Amino acid sequence: MIYLDHNATTPLSAQVLQAMMPYLRECWGNPSSPYRFGGEARAAVEEARARIARCAGCKPSEIVFTASGTESDNLAVRGVARASRSRGRHIVTTAIEHHAVLKTCEALAEEGYQVTYLPVTPAGVVDLSTLAESLTPETVLVTVMHANNETGVLQPVEEIGRLVHRHGILLHVDAVQTAGKFPHRFADIGADLVSFSGHKFYGPKGSAGLYVREGTPLSPLLTGGAHEMGLRAGTENVAGIVGLAEALDLALYSSQEEGRRLRRLRDRFESLVRGTAPSAKFNGASAERVPNTSSISFKDVDGESVVLALDLKGICASTGSACSTGEPEPSHVLLAMGLSPREAQGTVRVSLGRDTQEEDIEATAKALAEVVERLRALSSA
Repeated sequence: MIYLDHNATTPLSAQVLQAMMPYLRECWGNPSSPYRFGGEARAAVEEARARIARCAGCKPSEIVFTASGTESDNLAVRGVARASRSRGRHIVTTAIEHHAVLKTCEALAEEGYQVTYLPVTPAGVVDLSTLAESLTPETVLVTVMHANNETGVLQPVEEIGRLVHRHGILLHVDAVQTAGKFPHRFADIGADLVSFSGHKFYGPKGSAGLYVREGTPLSPLLTGGAHEMGLRAGTENVAGIVGLAEALDLALYSSQEEGRRLRRLRDRFESLVRGTAPSAKFNGASAERVPNTSSISFKDVDGESVVLALDLKGICASTGSACSTGEPEPSHVLLAMGLSPREAQGTVRVSLGRDTQEEDIEATAKALAEVVERLRALSSA
């Protein structure tokens, strides 16, 4: 199998699993229990929090553990909106966000909040002047993804942070697709809240977090016990949290070298595809992207059919977000970038990872050319 869908999820690192095992088998106590067995679990949670804080460049008390990137996004957007409603009820986001943010904004709109959805350029980037014009005295939050999960296009989050903070507005950054891929620290990108998820950087599923800058107003989603500084009730997933910290540490240690390797492989892959399919369109290629992602639109083929045909050849790719698989509508991200519905439906996403080698991308480029040619022949027959 050639696995090229690392933006959907990554395999659990053997080293991460090894770090988790003691908390799955021996030290499985409840970290809120007062006796020593519970205290050992609590110590593991707090050590993991401190490790992540060192990676993030923040205080341990600014890290809140959650169960997923979706929960982290929900906590950030709903939490700020509800905690700040006496000041204003206006939220600004973009048309290309993950559904975890878009659906949350839609739900808040039903509660009486006003939401502005910013357009993007054909390259998939937010225009800062448009953002500035959208801000009002009622704006309490701007929420923007760091890198798009479908195209890999990066947003200028540092510049966005400086802009919105001049107006006294909070910034949430969904960094689910960049955490562990760049040697940046959450506290340095200028956001008040940053979402991240372990299974995107070879950690366990079901373990994620939210960086919350000290002093940021935030209401909890889940009410119950006083876990996670009162911001996320529920017994902590000790093994998952330990794995999350180990995975982030490992990913950041090798992120620069690995980023250069993946960029070289991605560029080689795109060059091979251009040679066999000159009409292919590489979405967001003119913008800065994460180094592992390539979104390719082919004329006169259905992306879902391409993905299924590649699967028969032992190659795992996707049409876009795993969370949108099975939806009949074309990608909202690609439509926002100006693609026609037909172009969007003919798109395949390839996302490389730690185990991807040169022979993998060569085999995939060859298989892709064969599949696209065969599907076009069938559609014209």
